[in-house]
Amino acid sequence: MAEREIVIETGEGSMGTFVVHPDGTGPSPVVVFLMDAPGKRPLLHDMARTLAGHGYVVLLPNLYYRTTPAFELDFSSRESFGRMRELMSNLGNRAVARDVAALIAHADADPAADASRVGLLGYCMSGPFAIWSAAERRDRVRAAASFYGVRLHVDAADSPHLRLPEIDAELYVAAAEHDDYVPLDMVDRFEAAMQAVGTRGRVERYWGTHHGFAFDDRPAYDPVADRRHWDALLDLFARNLRDGR
Repeated sequence: MAEREIVIETGEGSMGTFVVHPDGTGPSPVVVFLMDAPGKRPLLHDMARTLAGHGYVVLLPNLYYRTTPAFELDFSSRESFGRMRELMSNLGNRAVARDVAALIAHADADPAADASRVGLLGYCMSGPFAIWSAAERRDRVRAAASFYGVRLHVDAADSPHLRLPEIDAELYVAAAEHDDYVPLDMVDRFEAAMQAVGTRGRVERYWGTHHGFAFDDRPAYDPVADRRHWDALLDLFARNLRDGR
């Protein structure tokens, strides 16, 4: 496996990005892995390595780069949670879509990458970023996944559900049964919006789980649900980024 930390200049700042891919087997499809609110951290690096082991060039950026070159939540610190909320408030779907465009442009120049086949992945905070960016880069994005993504169907001009008619990618949207941040009625509305416009993909509810079930640094971690999440994610990417190449 080849991996490195790089800096991508976006015009809005210097975006530190972890890049990992199989060694000497390129060009490989690209996965843009959008971090959750606690930040770009070792757990996500390990998840990126897992994805890369299945034949992808994975780019994991620090989405908070406009404010800070690095952030990792200290789950035991009230001050750290306050800082996280401050950093989150400076992000939105449109800003992250610009970041995704910069990451794809970087991949275009990487001989290890085939940036004509892109998958997007988001969790919690970044679930809506993945859906919105799938619309913004419909020319490249073939698959996008959101796990317990927030704000997927809200009364706002940048609600991701409004972009569904513009998405060509297959979507996979997973939700926990118990989630104060992602109520199931919002999940139902998003699923209905997908069905109304004929979006490829599906919504799944992980019954008995709580927000954060796929992260082993969260109290809600559920190893059975985590395995299910990996199976669904790898199947989504294999069918859309690798099969029929």
